[in-house]
Amino acid sequence: MIEVKDLWKSFGENQVLTGIDLHIPRGETLVIMGPSGCGKSVLLRLLTGLMKPDRGQIWFDGLEISTFSKKKLVPIRRRLGMLFQSAALFDFMTVEENVGFTLTQHQGMQNVHSIAKEKLKLVDLHNVEQLKPAEISGGMRKRVGLARAIADDPEVIFYDEPTTGLDPVTGDEINQLMFNLHEKLNVTSVIVTHDMDSAFFVATRMVMLHRGRVIAEGTPEEMKAEENPIVRQFIYSGSRKILDPHLKDTRETIERVES
Repeated sequence: MIEVKDLWKSFGENQVLTGIDLHIPRGETLVIMGPSGCGKSVLLRLLTGLMKPDRGQIWFDGLEISTFSKKKLVPIRRRLGMLFQSAALFDFMTVEENVGFTLTQHQGMQNVHSIAKEKLKLVDLHNVEQLKPAEISGGMRKRVGLARAIADDPEVIFYDEPTTGLDPVTGDEINQLMFNLHEKLNVTSVIVTHDMDSAFFVATRMVMLHRGRVIAEGTPEEMKAEENPIVRQFIYSGSRKILDPHLKDTRETIERVES
C-alpha cells in the first residue's frame, strides 16, 4: 500500500534521513522506532505529505505522491488520519468541533455532529462534546485527537509518539485502543514511538532507525532475537515488561560498533 524508495531528507547540514526504503502492506501495523533525533518523526511527516523529501519516492496505493502539489494531495490526505504527539487540539474549539474540524469542508453540519459523536464513542468518550480541551485530561485529549484522526474513515492511521506524556496506566489504555481500532476499522497503522511496551503490544512488524538509516526490521519476535547490540539495548532498556539476560554485556559492544 505504501512504498518508500531511497528517501533522503536534511535540514541545512544536518542529514536526518539517508536512503530509507520501506514497504508497508495494507492492513499491517508497522512500528517505526528509534532514539530521539534518529529521524522517525521526520519520516512520518514525509509519509503524510507534511514535508517534501530531498530525494527519493513515496508511493501510496500506486500513486507517486512525493511530487504532488498541496492541492493534488487533498484527496490523498482524506484517506489518511494522523494523531499528533501533543494531540494538536484547538483550545478555542469544543471537543465536538475539534473532531469535526476537517469534516466541515465537505459535510453538512448535522452530519458533522452525528459523525463526531460516533467517533468519540469509538474511542470510549461520552458526554464530552461541549467541553474544551483544557477541561479534560491528557489521556482524554489523546482520545479526542484519535477521534479526529478517524473522523473521515481513513485507510491509514499515523501515530506520532501516542503514549508520550502519559502515565503507564493511561498509556496502556491508549495501546489497547490503538489495537482495538486497528481490528475494528480494518485499517493500516503506522506508529512512531520510543515506548517499547507500546511497540511490542501493537506491532505486527517493526523497523528501527539509527542515525537516519534502517538498521533492523522484522516481526516483534524477530526483533527480540536481533543480535545487533544497538537494537538490543534500545529494546530492552526501554521496556518495563521485557527482560534481556544479555543486556549487561552489550554496552562495550555498542561502543565498539559505533566507533
